[in-house]
Amino acid sequence: MPLAIQTFDNKTGGNAFYKAIAHPLAAEAAARLIADLVGAGPVALYDPDGYGEGLAALHDLTALDIRGVFGQRLDRLGEMVLGHVARPVSELGASGAARVLVAAFDAERAIGQIRHLLPAGAVAVSLDAIRLPDAMLTNHRRYLDPLNFATNFAFFREADGLHTRLTTANYWSGYGGVAIAVWCRLFAGDGQALATWQEPVASDGASLVIDSGDVRRRFGLGPFTGQLFLHVIGAVGHDVVKYALDVTSDDGLTLSSSHDANAWPSDRYAGLPAPSEEETVILWLQNSHPSPIPPGAIGLNVMGKSRVAWLDRKVAPFASLALDTRRLHGESAWPSQFEVRAGKHMVRPRYEIVGGNGRRRIAHVNVERADLAPDPGLAQLSSRMGKGFILAGPLLPPARFRSELLPTPMATCQAELPIAALVYDATGREVARHNFGRLARAGCVAFDLAPLVAEGRLQTEWGHIELVYDFAQGGDGDGWLHAIFRYTERASGHAAETSFGAHIFNTVLVYGNEPQSYSGPPPGLSTRLFLRLGVSPLDTFCHLIYPASTPWHPVSATDLALYDGRGRKLAERRVEIACGGSLLWRQSLMFDAGERRAAGDRGYVVVRDTTCRLFGYHGLSDGAGAFSLDHMFGF
Repeated sequence: MPLAIQTFDNKTGGNAFYKAIAHPLAAEAAARLIADLVGAGPVALYDPDGYGEGLAALHDLTALDIRGVFGQRLDRLGEMVLGHVARPVSELGASGAARVLVAAFDAERAIGQIRHLLPAGAVAVSLDAIRLPDAMLTNHRRYLDPLNFATNFAFFREADGLHTRLTTANYWSGYGGVAIAVWCRLFAGDGQALATWQEPVASDGASLVIDSGDVRRRFGLGPFTGQLFLHVIGAVGHDVVKYALDVTSDDGLTLSSSHDANAWPSDRYAGLPAPSEEETVILWLQNSHPSPIPPGAIGLNVMGKSRVAWLDRKVAPFASLALDTRRLHGESAWPSQFEVRAGKHMVRPRYEIVGGNGRRRIAHVNVERADLAPDPGLAQLSSRMGKGFILAGPLLPPARFRSELLPTPMATCQAELPIAALVYDATGREVARHNFGRLARAGCVAFDLAPLVAEGRLQTEWGHIELVYDFAQGGDGDGWLHAIFRYTERASGHAAETSFGAHIFNTVLVYGNEPQSYSGPPPGLSTRLFLRLGVSPLDTFCHLIYPASTPWHPVSATDLALYDGRGRKLAERRVEIACGGSLLWRQSLMFDAGERRAAGDRGYVVVRDTTCRLFGYHGLSDGAGAFSLDHMFGF
């Protein structure tokens, strides 16, 4: 059974209460509060907002002598809460409790309403006892404002010659944020806190770089593989903490990229590739909570099959565990894939693939939704929105790279995927198409794009792939279309992969919340993407795709603005991308040597276009066959 916590709802958004009680500082304060309550005698729980079960899911309340659970809403009375039948708060006085725990923040008003109902001599306490310090809050008047909990986790390693580097920018300043800082806590593999510090963000638009080697030296640490907790103080306009994460090694065999972890734990994830014969696939189980993951709570099943292999061991609070998927579930191999039964114990986990050649790459699984149903309206979109939902991925130069596509069912309702893959050259010309038909859930396996590309006789050095719905043979869809794109450098055997979901692009018509907009209502018809720059001598490359559900502006008007680490613009270039086409470019060729030196290792590029919505991928290259690839983020 998944944890009884509410995290993210696609209609209402994130649940700030979950973040408020899961925060590492709140966890420390909660342990003190519970110890005080145990020593005080019998306890009654007043649960006016229905938070009691969520509180108990993350903090062990079993030592409390609970004499009753009381509520305010008549429609919830009689429900079972922590093994007690919820009773009206008007009966609180008969509980005989010495302490009344009010499961609410900003609880002064709630306590004032029931003070005369307290048992004789009883004292009321609330979750305000575990509040974060005021200096960490944006909105002091409403504690459960999502902006008070702009938090996230990052996989973080400095061990065995492997290093991680997190990069983002102060995009909150664009929404009016001032005095932005990031509170950090590094957890070791066993969940113990190794270091806690605060990173100031120097100025508007300044970059933020946290390097694992720098952290190790700064705090005098030994090797570590764990996770870094981030809390942005002063966040405005955006409560999502986005970042790029680069993984490198001293021996040059590892060069890989990933990104932010999607800070809302889910019951299920999907898109975990099974290992090939010469590979090891490691799923990094990183507990996001102050409570342990019990044995039997995490499992894997082959996509489309019912047998689940459960992990029979405990994972400590905030701890990390490298799970070898073959050892837990050896019934599947590439080109197949797994689902992850995660029970809401962790934010979107990373997986790491170690090849027989010693090369490593890291990527992430995606949230598998259980709240979707087939949408009959999708089959009618073509009359108004052309291709409708598009999942666009790079087609790297075929002579140098092998490209594979793995459709990944990402909702429990998806028994089939009626899809097609379209290949476009850089000019936006469709050169080939593969109709998958009604692809069964269990039949989603990797597709090598080489024959399709050869069939199309690609006339440009690069292009891109679009995965779209194809209802020619019937079937249904729900708009939550995902896939993994995998690329292998033919000469070196180095590989990289990335995954994402479909959206509607570049049409002024609106369907549901598509085309999505980062700020404001749909349609989203402009671009602002963040491109971090690699540490010299690594070269940064970027693949920008201009997907269009319906014909849009013939060419883009895309500005590439180079900034230094303090957020100062150094240079700008205008490029044009054909509608339905793409552009693959390198930092070393787009900006001159002086501009690159001025940007330094903390510089970045903003991709801006006010005429169309682009989708982008970024990567690094060492010039000797190693490269990374992942999709970019916008704000």
